[in-house]
Amino acid sequence: MQEMQEASPSSSKKISAAAARAHTRRNRATTSNSSIKGRLNSISVALTVGALGWVYQSLKPPPPKICGSPGGPPITSPRVQLRDGRHLAYKEMGVAKEEAKHKLVIIHGFDNSKDINLPIQQIFQELMEELSLYVLTFDRAGYGESDPYPSRSVKSEAYDIEELADKLQIGSKFYVMGISMGAYPAYSCLKYIPHRLAGVALVVPFVHYWWPCLPANLSRDGLQKLLPMDSRAFRVAYYAPWLFHWWMTQKWFPSLSLTAGNMAVFCPQDMEMIAEMSKSPNPHQEKVKQQGVHESLYRDILAGYSKWEFDPTDLINPFPNNDGSVHIWQGAEDRIIPREINRYLAENIPWIQYHEVEDAGHLFIFQKEKVETVLRALVQD
Repeated sequence: MQEMQEASPSSSKKISAAAARAHTRRNRATTSNSSIKGRLNSISVALTVGALGWVYQSLKPPPPKICGSPGGPPITSPRVQLRDGRHLAYKEMGVAKEEAKHKLVIIHGFDNSKDINLPIQQIFQELMEELSLYVLTFDRAGYGESDPYPSRSVKSEAYDIEELADKLQIGSKFYVMGISMGAYPAYSCLKYIPHRLAGVALVVPFVHYWWPCLPANLSRDGLQKLLPMDSRAFRVAYYAPWLFHWWMTQKWFPSLSLTAGNMAVFCPQDMEMIAEMSKSPNPHQEKVKQQGVHESLYRDILAGYSKWEFDPTDLINPFPNNDGSVHIWQGAEDRIIPREINRYLAENIPWIQYHEVEDAGHLFIFQKEKVETVLRALVQD
């Protein structure tokens, strides 16, 4: 018994030492695990921050290359300065404004500019003098040599036109011709500056598939007539404008036919016109997007497909005394603008005169005889 009692302290010491070593191993394992978890957490945080940074850079458009700024494109056209400090570049044609009976502001469409290649010069002698017509074209905000405008909207387009007209002193009233995407600024003029208008021509005009006035089935059918890539792009512009720059620059899905060079969007008549126009290309086309594709093309789509403050059917006839007229000109074979929607608008806005041009596509206005017809109807009505 005594021997067993004497052995107990030694045995107790051995157990304590073993326990200590086990405890040390556990501490080391715990420390090692904590260290691994810490490193994993750091890696996770770094990956998250990196991913967020990539997302932010993908969503954020690049800064514009403003004309006349260091490193930016040169200023080669006359410009006026607006009240907010921005500049609009412009071009004047036709009869001198001091002598002209009629003054016309042409609003260019998507991926175009004040140097729009209409066959106006070809008909100058025969028609411009006959109609006593002065023509003003301009680069819309962000296009060509006009300053970008991050707050660009449907409403701002009308007031840009009004201020440009006043700066150039073209008179209290003028005609407006909005072509394709340039039609939404023309609608804006009908809403916000109707008192300044002598007449309006909406040529192959832009349509907004989410105008509240449109029946749901008409909007749905209109979108389904588009190429799937275009339908998706317009949906992104309307429902998630903050995502639009990323959508237009990502490489996983085709973004927009007109920017991707997908010719399926054009009907055979348009293809013939493109072939004809290619014989004498517009020498100023390279200037259209020179300040940045986001500032010109993308902001144009975002403004057009924003939520408007009005519906076309809410507009009031600016010419109740028949001292002016409003026209819609629609190509019957147009694949870019569904004719059914413009037909519907004309049926529900009785003071708009609707013209559906047979055997014509989206580009019919670039034909000499067609532009002459549109001009005569506008200023002689």
